[in-house]
Amino acid sequence: MNMLSTTNFFEGLKIIELSNILAGPSVGMFFAEMGAKVLKIENKVTKGDITRSWKLPSEPVNTDYSAYYCSVNWQKEVLMLDLKSSEDLDLLYKEVKTADIVITNLKDSSAKGIGVSNEQLQKINQKLIIAHLKGFPDSDRPAFDIVLQAETGFLYMNGEPNRPPVKMPVALIDVLAAHQLKEAILVALLHQARTGKGSIVTTSLYEAAIASLVNQATNWLMAHHIPQPMGTQHPNIAPYGDLFYTKDKELLVLAVGTERQFQALCECLNIEALIRNKKFDSNTNRVTNRQELMETLKPLFKKYDCSIIYNQLLKAKVPVGKVNNMKAVFENENAQKMLLNETFEDGRNTQRVKTVAFEISE
Repeated sequence: MNMLSTTNFFEGLKIIELSNILAGPSVGMFFAEMGAKVLKIENKVTKGDITRSWKLPSEPVNTDYSAYYCSVNWQKEVLMLDLKSSEDLDLLYKEVKTADIVITNLKDSSAKGIGVSNEQLQKINQKLIIAHLKGFPDSDRPAFDIVLQAETGFLYMNGEPNRPPVKMPVALIDVLAAHQLKEAILVALLHQARTGKGSIVTTSLYEAAIASLVNQATNWLMAHHIPQPMGTQHPNIAPYGDLFYTKDKELLVLAVGTERQFQALCECLNIEALIRNKKFDSNTNRVTNRQELMETLKPLFKKYDCSIIYNQLLKAKVPVGKVNNMKAVFENENAQKMLLNETFEDGRNTQRVKTVAFEISE
């Protein structure tokens, strides 16, 4: 088996990025990781991408970038332009003539007003692939992730019962939309290879979010069940997503999805009799009697130190995970392999996680 390098897969491809914040730039970074040249256009009037200023209190104040900005802007050539200036706009047009792809999240009205609408860019380069990211499919509304989480049901479902909604701790709708746009660009590249023609591909954060509702959507569409906040628990499986403290106050989560796994769990905890209990002898019964099941299991986990019961469960092939903070996450060797470094002009070494999480072999 011959492993192919993903770092030069798109070598020779030129991408212009007319987008900021997270979703669009993460698409650009994906192609940068795959060897493409990515030219990121930033607004010099506003001092660049707005995320340059989204700094934590612990970050240096004398830099023109933040950790947030670094997360999706690896290995890009940055060009600061004022597109309301005819001179700067001409510079952009010159780059567009030799580009393969333009990634944009500009509002339709704004783009047309400054001369960079999809149609205007296509006139400059007919073979161009334009990847247009919108917030909503039929509106120019401002589209920040938390708003999309609210309007597509994620915020309603997320959190603990009888408590206020909780947003997901990353802008996951942006991430999902970025994946949709990557897929669309790859399809457009295939179309271009077959026909020699450019195309316009469009997605929105809203559509990406709706597409990602999967089983929670069909729970409503087919069973008329409105998903409720359940914390980490699962509406269809138990014990799945249930949390257990160990003797040394570490926190574990279970994802027991089969009868064999439940039997192995009971054997590890020395409660084989539970397997024959009619309240827990099937997944349906365990979901129905979830609270009683949790009251039975929780004190048993507190008899063991985390390392002991964790390793026992792994050996028995019971799906279990440690609830790690970021420090613990990146102490793992596999997570370390997912890091990318870049030294900026001020000499500071920056780090971020890869967007490419696959390998190709032949």
